[in-house]
Amino acid sequence: MSEKIYFNTSQKFSVKKSLINLTTRLHHTIAPKHAEKTARKLLLTPARAKPKNAEPTGLVKGEVQSKEGTLKTYALGEGPVWVLAHGWSGSASQFYPLMQHIASKGFTALAYDHPGHGQSGGVYGHIPAFVHGLEAILDSVDEVAGLVAHSMGSASSIECHHQKLVGKPFLLIAPVLDYLENLFGSVARSGYSMKLFNAVVSEIEEQYRYPIQSVDPYNKLTLRSAATIIVHDEGDKFAKFSVSERAASEMDKVKLVATQGQGHGRVMKCSEVMQSFDELIAN
Repeated sequence: MSEKIYFNTSQKFSVKKSLINLTTRLHHTIAPKHAEKTARKLLLTPARAKPKNAEPTGLVKGEVQSKEGTLKTYALGEGPVWVLAHGWSGSASQFYPLMQHIASKGFTALAYDHPGHGQSGGVYGHIPAFVHGLEAILDSVDEVAGLVAHSMGSASSIECHHQKLVGKPFLLIAPVLDYLENLFGSVARSGYSMKLFNAVVSEIEEQYRYPIQSVDPYNKLTLRSAATIIVHDEGDKFAKFSVSERAASEMDKVKLVATQGQGHGRVMKCSEVMQSFDELIAN
């Protein structure tokens, strides 16, 4: 259900939306604790995506322990490590075509399933969990050459302050740079009670000591000193192309590569992504 909420872009009035608003507000009024428990399950549980692509020959599977549970890893190639972080309700398998390209260039492509995603442990998914997961992956390797991230994985990667990412190039695919606006807007469009949603957010903030208002990938991207290339489809329905366009115009270290007809997911294995990776390693 959470995927239907976060990937809902309809602005139209609907009876279903009105009923969702009424029932969730009533539930929260009558039984607040039960409503919050239900909301956590509904809003923070990502879909366990099935593999999107065939496993490449030579793929090495492993595990890394994190604060959020066991994370499944997928490595391909030899050489300096590029870490790949997928987005909400995604999985590492979405990166298999790009991992093959990275490996062919003399690097190790190391992808992983975020907490609560793919084959990894954990139940819930949110920015603090994504950041903890990425930190564990980075701790598991000696050095990192760069990072590739998609959608919400881009937001959490920019949020991550791990030393091994300092000064390293980023390839961001369909990034959600306006994370808070995107998140709250998606929930509001679904008709879900914003009061109930805020209660769930507050609980996560307290548990992780991670104020949601501190999540600001757009402005934190301005502070990065290394090169960043954004590959974003002009018709992306889930992450605003205009925000990536603005970032490229305002930030000296950020370049935008626009695509057409690739959407939010297919763009991960388009030729522009492969070419952008080649540009980053050349420079």
